[in-house]
Amino acid sequence: MVTIKEIAKAVGVSSATVSRVLNYDPALSISPAKRQAIIETAEALNYETPRNRNKANGQTAPSLLTKLVIVHFLEPSDEIADPYYVGVRLGIENRCRDLKTEIVKVFHSDALPEASLLEGASGVIVIGKHSDNEIEWLQQYARQVVFADFDPRIEQIDSVLSDMGMATVKILESLQANGYRRIGFIGSHEKLNGTVTPFGEKRCAAYIDWQKQHGTFDPELLALADCTSGQSLRLETGYRLARDLLALREKPDVIVTSNDNMAIGTYRAIQEAGLSIPDDIGVISFNDIPVAQFLMPPLSTVRVHGEHIGEVAVDLLLERLAGRAYGKQVRISTELIHRDSCRKAMNS
Repeated sequence: MVTIKEIAKAVGVSSATVSRVLNYDPALSISPAKRQAIIETAEALNYETPRNRNKANGQTAPSLLTKLVIVHFLEPSDEIADPYYVGVRLGIENRCRDLKTEIVKVFHSDALPEASLLEGASGVIVIGKHSDNEIEWLQQYARQVVFADFDPRIEQIDSVLSDMGMATVKILESLQANGYRRIGFIGSHEKLNGTVTPFGEKRCAAYIDWQKQHGTFDPELLALADCTSGQSLRLETGYRLARDLLALREKPDVIVTSNDNMAIGTYRAIQEAGLSIPDDIGVISFNDIPVAQFLMPPLSTVRVHGEHIGEVAVDLLLERLAGRAYGKQVRISTELIHRDSCRKAMNS
């Protein structure tokens, strides 16, 4: 059996350093090149770590992630109203249950949480959009931070999300290919760092850019909510904004909504107006929450894998705790689900 001493001699480091690297000691200060050399040398010599020997004997090594704090951008009532974000959190919790990790949940409030909540935690997973001030606070007090469903655009911070701009273009190109020309959009303004950006939300921005590129942009077809306080976009918001679009002299022939909850409200507005889905007007959305397939007609939507986003966020945190020293940004693919709420079977 190859020993740690032999690996240390081959790489030119101490046996203690080899041991700490192979046992994923996050407190060890060592260059990435040296760490990689140790791991590659151990693999070349077929060294079997104590962790792997334990697995072979049916034993499980203690997890590096003993305590996790989840910081959510929504209040509990808003999260419950949006099954997508429930899915993200459940992905995190299910992964942590396998690891036997203690979880502390912190939901949105007007003030920053107490720093003591982070004490003793291996790391923090942050769900959703947060301001620069909140991100700075998290970096100051958290041992490790990973963002789920939001990219803070800081290279050294890990994040995992789906590209909603790309998903929006996927929808629009499919609608265009199937003969839709007057495409309405229901969404919201974006608010971050105290500033409202009217067209900053990813889906909205992608919709506007695509329409302008094709010479078809009509501001009348854009209906945005003013709910910029961070709350989720609910059924009543979709209902109200859909009524605005349906009041136009020339109605849209299809409406894209920012999430499935808003699509449900849009269904109600269309049906109250005496119109038929999809014969008179089509509807398509994002998230593919469980109820989407049971609407009448079933809702066409982009499936965003919320639970996978949560699972990958935990995996990114584990990588950090195991010693990864560089930032990583992960994109989870989306899937266009074709159902009957558009008048034609759409092509992906």
